[in-house]
Formats: sequence, C-alpha cells, structure tokens
Amino acid sequence: MNPTPIELVATVLFALAVLHTFSTKYFHRLAERQPAHSGIWHLLAEVEVVFGFWAIVFVLTMMALLGTSEAAAYVDSRNFTEPMFVFAIMVIAGTRPIVWLAARLVDGLARLLPWRNGLEFCFSVLALVPLLGSFITEPAAMTLAAMLLARRVYAVNVSNTTKYALLGTLFVNVSIGGVLTPFAAPPVLMVAGQWNWDMVFMLTHFGWKAALAVAVNAAVVVFVFRRELGRLPSAESGTPTPAVPLPMVILHVLFLAGLVVFAHHPAMFMGIFLLFMGVATAYGKYQDRLILREGLLVAFFLAGLVVLGGQQRWWLQPLLMDMSSDAVFFGATALTAITDNAALTYLGSLVEGLSDEFKYMLVAGAVAGGGLTVIANAPNPAGMSIVRRHFKDQTVHPLGLLAAALPPTIVAMLAFRLL
Repeated sequence: MNPTPIELVATVLFALAVLHTFSTKYFHRLAERQPAHSGIWHLLAEVEVVFGFWAIVFVLTMMALLGTSEAAAYVDSRNFTEPMFVFAIMVIAGTRPIVWLAARLVDGLARLLPWRNGLEFCFSVLALVPLLGSFITEPAAMTLAAMLLARRVYAVNVSNTTKYALLGTLFVNVSIGGVLTPFAAPPVLMVAGQWNWDMVFMLTHFGWKAALAVAVNAAVVVFVFRRELGRLPSAESGTPTPAVPLPMVILHVLFLAGLVVFAHHPAMFMGIFLLFMGVATAYGKYQDRLILREGLLVAFFLAGLVVLGGQQRWWLQPLLMDMSSDAVFFGATALTAITDNAALTYLGSLVEGLSDEFKYMLVAGAVAGGGLTVIANAPNPAGMSIVRRHFKDQTVHPLGLLAAALPPTIVAMLAFRLL
C-alpha cells in the first residue's frame, strides 16, 4: 500500500508525538532554565497535551497542503465519541458518591482477606475494580481505582518504585479486566459486533483467563512490596469520608449507568452528563472538586490520537496482516505500546476471511499490551492524570511505566497464550 504525501506527514508527526511522550522531563528542565517562557514549556511537558498538540500541527499542515475545506472534511470524518465518553464518565466516576461506594466495596472485599491494612486494600483495588470495568467500562474503572490509590496510598510517602509498580499493574489489569463482556474494553468493542463475539464467548475464551491474570498480578505486586504497603495507615485512621445520603449515591449510580448504556450515542450520554452537572451544582455539599480539568485534558489527548491515528492505516494494516496467527499475538502486544490497541483491532476487523485463531490472537495481544504506555489503551491517560501529581516533578516517566508494566504484561500474555 503506497502512502499519500499527507499520510507520510501524519506518520512523521505521529512518530514525533510518540517521541514527545518519552521526552516530557526535558520540557520540565527547559521550564526551569527559561523562566520567561516557562508557561509554554510546562504546557508541552503535560503528557495529556502531547497528541492534541501534534494533531493541531497536522491539521494546520493539511490546511496548507490541501486547503481548509479538505482539512475540515477530514476532521469531520473522525469519530470523537470515545474522547467525549471518557471525559463524561471520568467526571461522574470521580464524584464523591461514586468513590464512596467503590471504597465501601473495596473495604468489604478487604475484610475477607487475612492481610494487614495496606496489603488487603491494594489487592482489592487492583483485583476487584479492574474486573468491575467489564460492566461499568474501563475508563470508569480506571478513574475509580486511580482515585482510591491516590487518596490512600500515593498521598502517603511511599517510594517511587512502589508508585510505578502499582500504576503499571493497574494499567495492565484494567486493560485485561474489561474483557469479561463485549462492550467495556475498546479493543474488544471494535470487533465484537463484526465477529459476533457475545457475552458467553468473551467469558469462555477471554474472561476467566483475564480474571486469573488480574488476581495473580495483584497478588504479586502486593507480595513484592508487602513491607512498605503493610505500613500504610488504616482507613479508620485517616480523614473520614463525609457521609453521602443513599438517594444521592443511587442517583449518581443511575447517571453512571446511563452513560454506560448510551456509550455509543454522544447526544444521549452528553445530555445525561449535562443533567448530572446541574445536580452536582445544586447539591454541591455532597461533592468534592469535580475532575473537569483532568477529564478535558484526557479527552484532548484521545482526540489527538484519533486525528493522527486515522492516517496510520497504510502501514499498520499490511504489517499486521502479513503476520501468522502466532506472530500477530506478539506483534499486537508490541505495536499497542506505540499505538492505541483499539486501532489495531479495528484494522483487523476490516479484513475478510481471518481465521478464528488469528482473531483471538490479535485481540489477546492487543489487550495484553494495553498497560505498557500511556497511549496503549484509552483509559490510561485518565489514570495518569489523577495520580501523576504524586510523582516527582508531577511526571510519570514512560520508561519507568514500561518497566513496571512488563511483569504483569508477561503474566497476561502467558494466561492468554497457554491457558
């Protein structure tokens, strides 16, 4: 497949955007060295800004080369439902009533475990919440788990190594924890309708393997860092969460459920979101600060990925289709680290005559590699935006995340490949 000049431009800019995500610390240093221009350098140091920034560069380049109408037509042809949905569900999932309910569920599971406070809490967050993502969607699960870890673990002075290990495990577990159903994980959603993968299929081919891998990953990271996590304060010794009336909790659960049901209908779920904003304003005493800024930054990131990613088909699809069923499993795992895993499976769904084994290996590889980088899986930027303020320079280094995510990724690969 011969690329057009504009596709080549898009690929170069896409590569620069990937390189930019690995270079955010450099922009932090520039901000310190050049205080007169620190604003722009701090902006470019925000991981969530990267792909949106380079997407704007691409659209401006497209306008210069092809004209304004052609550039506008291309942007109009992109589907921005996912960025809009992630923004809406991040904000609602991060409200006090929903976080309070999630904390009660996590504490309930923790009480059944024979460990000390921090160990049982971290295991419950890393094992239970990602699997809930199969029903409340992965972005919601990521938001809840990240907020719980940020409040109970990251806010305490734990080591940087522990922070990275927990985040890498969370990213991997959320990516694989959403495959119990055909609608919650973006890479599964892209192919489920086309390939007739229903709930029974997902549970029997993916779900039980993912659940086992999630539990193993959570247990391993808790065991390895047991000394540090075991010293975490108990929930009772911290600042108590203000009481939330049951009707308010139920109402927020209904808002969340409405978003999940109408996840593919922007007019519907944005209408529900606007109604939620009205309720949140009217009953502000039952809310903490809404994470609107974080949600908008994540949406900007994903929208940029949609714009730039739409021009990568010319090299991604032939690369995938030239692989055997065995090779595509490892190829998809590796490629998802530099591209969105949903984009990989979508390209696969466009090809007719794929074997059932090839389809399984493509999706299994895509979800297994979904925790390796911030761009690998759509919910990852949501989690990073919530916890990164607890890291040095408020930056999660991509290589640190990659190293932390490799062990749980290997566990996920073994589960999908050998079981």
